[in-house]
Amino acid sequence: MKPATLEFLRQRFSAYYNGTIQGAGAVYTPESLTEREWGFLFFTENQRSGMRRHISFTSPEELNSYMKNMVPAHVYYSTAYYTHPGAAQMADKEWLGADVIFDLDADHIVRGPFDVMLARVKEELFKLIDMLTDELGFAKRDLRVNFSGGRGYHVHLPLLSVRGWDTAERRELVNYVSGTGLSFDSMMESSKKSGWQLRYHDALADELSRIAALPQEDALSYLSGLSGISAKDMTGFLKNIKTTQKTLQEKSEVLLANKVIRAIANSENEPFQSGVLSRAAQADEPVTTDVKRLIRHPGSLHGGSGMRVVPIPVDQLDAFDPLIDAVVFGERNVSVDCAFNTSMSILGNTYTLTTGRNTVPEALGVFLCCRGIAELSGGV
Repeated sequence: MKPATLEFLRQRFSAYYNGTIQGAGAVYTPESLTEREWGFLFFTENQRSGMRRHISFTSPEELNSYMKNMVPAHVYYSTAYYTHPGAAQMADKEWLGADVIFDLDADHIVRGPFDVMLARVKEELFKLIDMLTDELGFAKRDLRVNFSGGRGYHVHLPLLSVRGWDTAERRELVNYVSGTGLSFDSMMESSKKSGWQLRYHDALADELSRIAALPQEDALSYLSGLSGISAKDMTGFLKNIKTTQKTLQEKSEVLLANKVIRAIANSENEPFQSGVLSRAAQADEPVTTDVKRLIRHPGSLHGGSGMRVVPIPVDQLDAFDPLIDAVVFGERNVSVDCAFNTSMSILGNTYTLTTGRNTVPEALGVFLCCRGIAELSGGV
């Protein structure tokens, strides 16, 4: 990143943290501020320079003063609580517990235009919330949902009841929402379906419908690629597939002994497993299981996009549009040099940009510079 671009971004982030543009002053204070560790990354010519961490604050005023003066590119705080959060060695911090966090990142789910990625990851967010509240006993009032400022969402559970959970307990939780380790036998043992059993049955029903719709030759070709079944098994299965579909709906435990069904549901059979995965909430397992994680601070700016990390009440998620509601910079024109042709939707408009110099709204200019897609053209 060129010096002029760095200075442009520092000035715009400074304007935000010092209260001279919209959204200023809306940097939030997490619960138990004095027990949290903080970490910061800054705008430097060497973008690989490390994080400045093992920092603690005694008051919201001290935290806000630090951000106003230092103008960080990224702001993080610990999901964990410590007796001595500012200690330089993790062993000296004295861990007291940690919030449970789910991280949903579009980059792990789909690739494409930024607006498409954001729409897709929001679908995962709603699936996760439904599982947490409808199946795992958490209330919607327990959830703290933040748009990450980049390509996804964070869901926090800052509850005393889960604060002491270890890595194994947190892994059980994230394995449930992501559908990891599902057992064919346990999923099929009863026709009284709910939760993952219902999702698993639906995925299997869809796969049987897909097979039934194939030409005979294609269906045989697909089944021949599965392990542990004979040509006789395959032809008999296809002959009776409508009966099998009905049995799945009415008395699925009967299919426990069906060798072809078992082969279809094998963990190595990609078409069926993709159907199961599409019903999971694709949360990042390492984030949830890490009891000493740093997470983005609500109200701060994301140095990879220039957008704000926005806390969102669960009942307002439907209406939330990150490319409008998380944008803090305005529409005054700036000139940038784009590295390649691209298009981007922001503030309700779509912009088509060509390689070289383009005049764009400041909000888009900040985004492009933060993403490394463009450099500032001319002065700040």
